[in-house]
Amino acid sequence: MAQKTFSILLVEDEENLQEALRLNLEMEGYEVTSSYDGAEALKVVQQEYFDLIILDVMLPEVDGITVLETIRLTNAEIPILILSAKNSSADRVLGLKKGADDYLTKPFNLEELLLRVNKLIKKGEQLSLKQPLPDIYTFGKNKIDFKALECYNKDGEKLMLTKKEVMLLKLLIENKNEVVTREKILQSVWGYNVYPTTRTIDNFILNFRKYFEADSRNPEYFHSVRGVGYKFTEQ
Repeated sequence: MAQKTFSILLVEDEENLQEALRLNLEMEGYEVTSSYDGAEALKVVQQEYFDLIILDVMLPEVDGITVLETIRLTNAEIPILILSAKNSSADRVLGLKKGADDYLTKPFNLEELLLRVNKLIKKGEQLSLKQPLPDIYTFGKNKIDFKALECYNKDGEKLMLTKKEVMLLKLLIENKNEVVTREKILQSVWGYNVYPTTRTIDNFILNFRKYFEADSRNPEYFHSVRGVGYKFTEQ
């Protein structure tokens, strides 16, 4: 089985440092996307899925702390490592308070940075590993057979499911009662880092409501969270 390539967003406006870090991270086997200002970084985060963000504090357009706060409004999971020329304990505390997972002051040791990157990515990967679902899953009056790619709805009708429907159902149910971001769905189910439209997911969610909800207009199980993602809810 091919080893997964982890993707990193590197947000750093100093060109020489950006290039040096990018080169070293790529030599370690990471896929690196470069961003040179805060506004661009926020745009990229909405379009792509990353396993880690390395974020400079002193950025043009939007500063790093604001970028950090904005990302945390919709994504609490992604590990974020702050790079900063500010080395006071107050600055470090502020960064960690706002949601950073780690804080490294400039100038830093490259080997230490790579060790921290590796540690954060491993931690993020462990958090994303959920308990595997059984082959047959029931909720309400519905039953899904993941292996056979079929389900029985509330009326006992048997419906065949596509492979993508099963993958999406699994992802949502594994993260029961938690919002799964559109980016994570597109990356996990479709395997793309960037996907042109989220309408595809909306159509799948509409189908799930038709299959499984007593009233598709007032869903009990499958919810869209505007601007963020989707959620499977079960008490």
